Amino acid sequence: MISPRAALLTASNRLTARGASRKGAAAKRGRKRGRGPSGRPRLVLASASPRRLALLQQAGIEPDFLRPATIDETPKKGEVPRTLVRRLARAKAETAYGLAKQDEQLSGAYILTADTTVAVGRRVLSKTDLLDEAAAALQLLSGRSHRVYTAVCLVLPSGDIRHQVVETRVRMKRLSNDEMESYLASGEWRGKAGAYAIQGIAGAFVKKIVGSYTNVVGLPLTEVVGMLQGEGFPVYFNWLNSAEVDEQ
Repeated sequence: MISPRAALLTASNRLTARGASRKGAAAKRGRKRGRGPSGRPRLVLASASPRRLALLQQAGIEPDFLRPATIDETPKKGEVPRTLVRRLARAKAETAYGLAKQDEQLSGAYILTADTTVAVGRRVLSKTDLLDEAAAALQLLSGRSHRVYTAVCLVLPSGDIRHQVVETRVRMKRLSNDEMESYLASGEWRGKAGAYAIQGIAGAFVKKIVGSYTNVVGLPLTEVVGMLQGEGFPVYFNWLNSAEVDEQ
């Protein structure tokens, strides 16, 4: 039976051998589009969210570039939450891809975009910037269940786009006036969909989750890692490098 340490070393050696065999040919052809000095494909995170970056890093995936895609995120009349996040994530992907084609460093890289929203039924709770908006959102969520939708888009080096929508059900406890007033005074609700972030103070308000926790934070890691892996991005690259460093 192979030990976990031996398995890691074997996998690392295979990766090193493959890299070495390709290094000479790559040098003759010049650096491939969308690849870094190590030959690993580059990854662009087209998001300004520090939470999404932290989640990717938690999974051992380090984006090479952060290039937020700015678009109009206003919901269309009658647009349901699932359709909204899918449309916005794709719009971000198309915008980011258009910008990447104009940048030699980014051309041919993988591009990851996402959009998250909180919904009660068909009603979308957008990011809150005003105190009254936050208070109204909390009153609506208090003591009831809601859904969090995140759409993820992955632009491949070929320009093709893969997408997936992940849904998580969340139930919040009934909030007292003191809890609500104190939370609003904290200011943590600013810029948050539904006026809360589950990884912050408001995590104490959540009674039950059905589905992905990281989806509620802003990026469903299981689905993102599976999508990257399925489309040929070496998600284990940094894992193996970390294992080599630990062994030294």
